[in-house]
Amino acid sequence: MHEQAYNAQCRAEEKRHPPQSPTQKRDALILFSLALGTFAIGSGEFGSNGIVQLFAADLDASVPTATNAITAYALGVVIGSPALTIAAARLNRRTLLLGLVGLFIVGNLLSAAASDLGVLVVARFITGTVQGAFFGAGAVVAAYTYGPGKGGKAFATVMAGLTIATIFGAPVGTFIGQQVGWQALYLVVSMVGLLAGAAIWVFVPRTSALAGGSIMQELGALRRPMVWATMAVAALGISSIFAVYTFIGPYITDAVAVDEAWIPVALAVFGVGMALGNWVGGHLADRYEYRGLILGYAVVLVFLAIIAVGGENLGVLLPCLLGVGASTMMAIPTIQVLLTRYAPEAPTLMGAVNLASLNLANALGAIGGALVLNAGWGPLSTAWAGLALTAAGLLLFAVTVPRVAPPQPLTASMSATA
Repeated sequence: MHEQAYNAQCRAEEKRHPPQSPTQKRDALILFSLALGTFAIGSGEFGSNGIVQLFAADLDASVPTATNAITAYALGVVIGSPALTIAAARLNRRTLLLGLVGLFIVGNLLSAAASDLGVLVVARFITGTVQGAFFGAGAVVAAYTYGPGKGGKAFATVMAGLTIATIFGAPVGTFIGQQVGWQALYLVVSMVGLLAGAAIWVFVPRTSALAGGSIMQELGALRRPMVWATMAVAALGISSIFAVYTFIGPYITDAVAVDEAWIPVALAVFGVGMALGNWVGGHLADRYEYRGLILGYAVVLVFLAIIAVGGENLGVLLPCLLGVGASTMMAIPTIQVLLTRYAPEAPTLMGAVNLASLNLANALGAIGGALVLNAGWGPLSTAWAGLALTAAGLLLFAVTVPRVAPPQPLTASMSATA
């Protein structure tokens, strides 16, 4: 039944791309508008981590208490995004994207206007609900633009805005917040979101090909064990990126013992690795069933081990940070393709649950790293925590996902019957 649904979806995609399809220039503008949206989302998410001390002091809260705003955003992604996606299942994906951009702007304006921590927590939760739903709907629009058999590349394109945000958006946003006031970050992000909304309004076509589905279809996807197994593989395996990224500051100042001015450099190197891995992963996901995930998870184990035993040397640490970012991001497009194949009738929800899995990975990586640090194992020990988590994800993948082959793409089915 799953194969029939997947093949039907592919046939529908083929009909959406007749010889008179939009020009390459228009396609590029559609993809740019989606990436601009995820760039705004990523800049707000990662930039918030850099201004915690600022809004904590301004709102008369301790830093640990102020991080509730960060946690609220993550909960918005994990809980709110899938719920919002299901509730909006019937909406055309273009309409949904525009509505999500509007909600994103409202959430960030509320964040900027917050006069106490409670209001900021609520505002960040509201903003977080946008992320997974936008990535899911954006992946559907990108897949429509690319055509059949390009689901991995489509999701990687949507993710590109997020990876670029780690390199440029978050550091610049944090700098603006430090120089002008923490509220400025959310105001600037709102303006970028407005530009993204305008681009979506102009460039994403009004077409029934992007029509929504039924709520029951979306809910039905969550009854499939392989969807949950793949989410668990993602949450465990990708957590190593956060077991490292979260603690880059201590790596630089405590382990390597160099000036904190190297921290932005290390973060930028990590972000470049993420962007490269995302690009490679998108191509691998469309050509090979599992290779992007297996290769990404296996290679990151090597880089994590090198960091743990030799990361005191800056010349060793920086290339390994590039490698960790690249190898983990390489797996994410494959995860998205697998989720969509297991639930082809709910591609938007699968994009949302993929992002939910990544936020669970964020929590697992940060908690795992904190546990080994509190145990007194040293700043680089967080790499061992990440290694253990990713190894667990790879093991879970080996004993679950490959045992149930997902439906094959339509092209494979056609060649088999030809």
